[in-house]
Amino acid sequence: MNFNLTQIPDRIKKPRAHGITMVMDKGLSIPEVHNFMSVAGPHVDVIKLGFGTAFVTPNLREKIQAYQSYNIPIYFGGTLFEAFLIRNQFDDYIAMCKDYGIDYVEVSDGSISIPHPEKCGYIEKLTKHATVLSEVGSKDAAHIIPPYKWIELMRAELEAGSSYVIAEAREAGNVGIYRGSGEVREGLVQEILTQIPAEKILWEAPQKAQQLYFLELIGCNVNLGNIAPHEVIALEAMRIGLRGDTFELYLNK
Repeated sequence: MNFNLTQIPDRIKKPRAHGITMVMDKGLSIPEVHNFMSVAGPHVDVIKLGFGTAFVTPNLREKIQAYQSYNIPIYFGGTLFEAFLIRNQFDDYIAMCKDYGIDYVEVSDGSISIPHPEKCGYIEKLTKHATVLSEVGSKDAAHIIPPYKWIELMRAELEAGSSYVIAEAREAGNVGIYRGSGEVREGLVQEILTQIPAEKILWEAPQKAQQLYFLELIGCNVNLGNIAPHEVIALEAMRIGLRGDTFELYLNK
């Protein structure tokens, strides 16, 4: 850090297995990637090229290589996985990831319906090729999954080989673990945490109030995802009590 301050909580150092910040890139240019990394690189653990943007991103290979030059893992959004799957192109998906040097993958079923044993089978197959993150929850706000089912699905996907289970929220943070207003479904979250280790869950939390909730509940080393590139520095400051919302969290009183 740039100067000495006492009573700052200990952040796990990179490369870290938890306390990670996953950033969603929805269309940065290659110069913007370098500018972004010059400022926020030390605080970014993994990059997701959101939903299916990889298909239409110009100079995709060069962009991936730009992130990789900073030793930042990168993966394609789960929607792209589903787009390949629904077209019966699972093997093509594996080949495409290998071709682009992608060694993280997201397995999701937020847009299409996949029988859960089949989804776990895809996770098992992909662990032979990459680090797997699997997403639980639907993008359909009308599809409410009860807490016991979230736990059952998350446990099965971790057992199938997922390194992390992602709690679905979409890029806007208004479905899945959140109500349409963006409010956290607190009972759901707390029930999940009675059965699933916090360090194995990546909470999608694009909104500041959502990030604050998880920081207060779990601590500075909670895994947070779908963070906008321009919010990374602000989030890191909030993680360690250097933003008004968390200012008193770590002070000895």
